[in-house]
Amino acid sequence: MLIRPELAALRSDPAPQRQAQARLGETLERWRQTAAVATVDADLARYGEGAELEDLPALSALFDPRDGAARQLADGLVALLLGELEHNPFALVLLRHFTDELISSLMLLRRGTATIALQAIDGTALARRPEPVSVTFSPTQTVEHVLSGAGEAQCARLVRERPGGAELVRSVRVMQPGTVVHRDGASETQWLCRVEGSLVSLKLQRRPASGGVLREFMLADGALAHQAAASARDSKLELTASLLGRMGRSDAAPLLAAMAEEQGSAAMRWQVLRECLALDSAEGFRALGQIARNAQDPLSAPAGALRAQLLEQYPVLAGVEPCPA
Repeated sequence: MLIRPELAALRSDPAPQRQAQARLGETLERWRQTAAVATVDADLARYGEGAELEDLPALSALFDPRDGAARQLADGLVALLLGELEHNPFALVLLRHFTDELISSLMLLRRGTATIALQAIDGTALARRPEPVSVTFSPTQTVEHVLSGAGEAQCARLVRERPGGAELVRSVRVMQPGTVVHRDGASETQWLCRVEGSLVSLKLQRRPASGGVLREFMLADGALAHQAAASARDSKLELTASLLGRMGRSDAAPLLAAMAEEQGSAAMRWQVLRECLALDSAEGFRALGQIARNAQDPLSAPAGALRAQLLEQYPVLAGVEPCPA
């Protein structure tokens, strides 16, 4: 194994690496505090809270093909980082980043559930990937601005749901510098099928803080292949409830009952309710009745149907709920 002298020196004295890291961190902080970036960051915070993109001048300018703001933001940061790494090659870029043989991404800014990221797709690696057999729809708002490169994307739009699946319509979209795509991920998804060289784009995404369902459909027939909570919070709560159920923690039933009656995604609440019923049938049945009696609750109808089914199979449960009087 060949170990370069610079790396060998760090074994005995890691101080230079710590100093290089500190300098790069200070450089990034100064970049964030520049007027242009600070204005975009403030708009991103409002966007993450639900504001419309057209009401946020600095942010919307990044996704206007007639405006050079997106290139200025991306080029300015990349030049800054490359300049620092040239002098401090062992420093770590303190921005969330990812790379594999196909995708390289760098998150520039993040506020709540909203992010701005720079993404590059390698055309050679893309050509080696097999054609997808399924597509995923997630309630994520995405705006993409192609900065360089060209290619072709396939789009699938969910036009109608049916039992066990959905009707999908496919189309082709040309991707080239200046192309700006607005997508509501709950009804439209997109994947690149061809890229000439590499394609670099700036992406704005806003994910749901809570609620929403991620669904995967087969391209061949639109059959539903998989469904899961779309938000990290709901996924964590579902996993927590399942873990408590597998552990047999009946002492957690009151907490699960309260979670099932709270506002949140229907899928998460239903899963929590099921675990509560399994751990403590009395506690779970009381929560089930509360949900069934709330006509404004989207789970009211299925909860009422399940309640009736359980009463038919287990009449003793009728004594669990308090008297209506």
